[in-house]
Amino acid sequence: MFSLLSAVPTKSDDPSGVWILDVRWGHRRSTWRPPTDVFETPHAIVVRVEIAGMQPDDFRLELDGQVLYIYGQRNDPDAGIAYHRLEIPFGPFQIAIALPASVDETDVKAEYRDGFLRVFLPKRASRVVRVHHHT
Repeated sequence: MFSLLSAVPTKSDDPSGVWILDVRWGHRRSTWRPPTDVFETPHAIVVRVEIAGMQPDDFRLELDGQVLYIYGQRNDPDAGIAYHRLEIPFGPFQIAIALPASVDETDVKAEYRDGFLRVFLPKRASRVVRVHHHT
């Protein structure tokens, strides 16, 4: 095991803003959620996730009906050091997004560039149903 310093303020924090950091032993994993935007264009729903330090293979996307799930894990390149402040989250993350419209699951595209994951979900074309008159 290695020592991790927590950047969470303690009761003994200095009111001037200098923190006395808690020393914790062991490694605790928890999930977190990166900042995520969802917006529409005339033809698609776009999901944009701000998540620097990843590779395209670090993501797993699943579409289940009208819910998009994004899973991944961002590893700390400096793991094992004693932090004085730790604000950048690392470890596994997950996002579940209820989509505001039906999408064409066969043509979903995703790209990772410049620290952003972008998922393009084309809107499903509406179908016209004809009503027939029976005599």
